[in-house]
Amino acid sequence: MESIATPVETQYWYWQGFLIRYQRAGGIGPCVLLIHGFGASSDHWHKNILVLAQDYQVYAIDLLGYGFSAKPKPGDPLDYTFETWGQQIVDFCKELIGNPVFLIGNSIGCVVALQAAVMQPDTVRGIALLDCALRLQHERKLATAPWYQRFLFPVLQKVITAKPIGNVFFSQFAQPKALKKVLLQAYGRPGAVTDELVEMFLKPAREQGAVDVFLSFLRYSQGPLAEDLLPQINCPVLILWGTADPWENIELGKELAKFPAVEEFIPLEGIGHCPQDDAPDLVNPLLRSWLAKHSLPKD
Repeated sequence: MESIATPVETQYWYWQGFLIRYQRAGGIGPCVLLIHGFGASSDHWHKNILVLAQDYQVYAIDLLGYGFSAKPKPGDPLDYTFETWGQQIVDFCKELIGNPVFLIGNSIGCVVALQAAVMQPDTVRGIALLDCALRLQHERKLATAPWYQRFLFPVLQKVITAKPIGNVFFSQFAQPKALKKVLLQAYGRPGAVTDELVEMFLKPAREQGAVDVFLSFLRYSQGPLAEDLLPQINCPVLILWGTADPWENIELGKELAKFPAVEEFIPLEGIGHCPQDDAPDLVNPLLRSWLAKHSLPKD
């Protein structure tokens, strides 16, 4: 279905003293909140917001440290953790939305959505996970990995995130040619990787503090995993997963479908890590159908 000519409004909200950017569209229907992945922003949902806004009140947020939200120094006073972002989502829903909401996340945004639902279950009507971050470099997962991975990853992590080396690494990564190469690896449809998409990622990466946020998350090997949070979820969960995702293996992703809250796991053939932008023609109808199903009044 084609999107209608309704405006997407960019607005700002102060959370714990920090400016948070979000977008909204649609004025009727249940509420939906879109949560981006690592290094992205609310703009990564630009192919979805207006389509969903035909029947829903749609919000898309920039997590603290990303997009055009504030990027305070890590630990001053907040750390960049799923607990921090989960609280940001809970407070956003309470203060600005005011009604129970459907959460839709991509990559680490999926873990943020799950964390928020665990923190405040009455706020969340349902959760859709798009290529959920499996966090294979988490310290608990490394503990059972082959010995060379247990040895090499912490060494590489310390080297890359050391301030001087990390700054160089980030400056090389945050270049149009290098980033486009990464996105072409992540996406299943090369035509979706445009110069506009590359600039969408690069523009907030040029803001002061972006490199510290980037390195902080690379150091983060703790916190909750999806498999820790899903057993605590009582609302319905939909999982969509690109079969061509090079970073989050779909066979490992299928393990998440075994939890009782997950009602459906849908593979997306030939699609990569960011299906909402890679294949909106597939994702939008699936999300609309799922939202419609769970928006019906209960008997």
